[in-house]
Amino acid sequence: MRETATPPIPAAALCALLALTTPAFSQDEIAVFRSHSRLVVLHATVLDPQGRRVTGLPMSAFRVFENGVEQQLKVFHREDSPVSIGLLIDDSGSMIDKRQKVAAAALSLVRASHPDDEVFILHFNEKIYLDADFTSDRARLEQGLAAFDSRGTTALRDALRFAVEHMAQSATEDKKVLVLVTDGEDNSSAIGPDYVIKLSQQNNVLIYALGLLTQIDDERTQRARRELDALTQATGGQAFYLHDVSETDSTAREIAREIRDQYTLAYSPSNERLDGTYRKIQVFASGPDGLTVRTRAGYYATGAAR
Repeated sequence: MRETATPPIPAAALCALLALTTPAFSQDEIAVFRSHSRLVVLHATVLDPQGRRVTGLPMSAFRVFENGVEQQLKVFHREDSPVSIGLLIDDSGSMIDKRQKVAAAALSLVRASHPDDEVFILHFNEKIYLDADFTSDRARLEQGLAAFDSRGTTALRDALRFAVEHMAQSATEDKKVLVLVTDGEDNSSAIGPDYVIKLSQQNNVLIYALGLLTQIDDERTQRARRELDALTQATGGQAFYLHDVSETDSTAREIAREIRDQYTLAYSPSNERLDGTYRKIQVFASGPDGLTVRTRAGYYATGAAR
């Protein structure tokens, strides 16, 4: 019998319970800004043409555009500071033969992260298990990673919704990252992918994914890839598709290093209207080679107080 920090609750019920203590919203309307003095904060990864991370750039190397209009940076830094991390691990029946290596990889990510990072461990199938709440205690996290009982279906989006809302309610660090490990497509969530993307963007949560998808290029695999790509690209993270579960360890450590190498940029939008429209964000960096910048794709300028 599995032992958990909290009793297993159906994903939909757990999200509904959390909603009682967080701001109310609909799938089409998510509140973001509550005053006219506001900042849009971006966590950005800069890559050279070979895909290697570029660090040490000055503020003057960056240009930020919102809906095509250049914005003035108000905040800039690149420092290895603590972050809030959520590890979301698929605990559906198809993961049963992968779980030991996935748990070991997740622990490698924790060890490669900043020592003061706060981390929570969440397993999910059609239910959600918060097996370790925010902590920097490595022993507690290892205990949480060991708590699994792979069975059932996959409510991936419900788990992400819970994780983002838990971040918004309980995280103490400004930078928030979710790392998702899954081997298949969502087949039992109550919400759609667009809602999860909006919620993640509005709460400035980066999403990374380790996809242990089947090598059979069928329709289900393609759908799973499209959803993971959409989630990660919209929030400024990245999806990694692994050929074998043995690659999870090195990939997890690579994600930890990327999180520690990112730049933080922030600006006050020149368009101050809180009209609910989607604002597209583009960031460019200049350097000796052609550089690319990965960050969240945009946000919704909604200002209704809730």
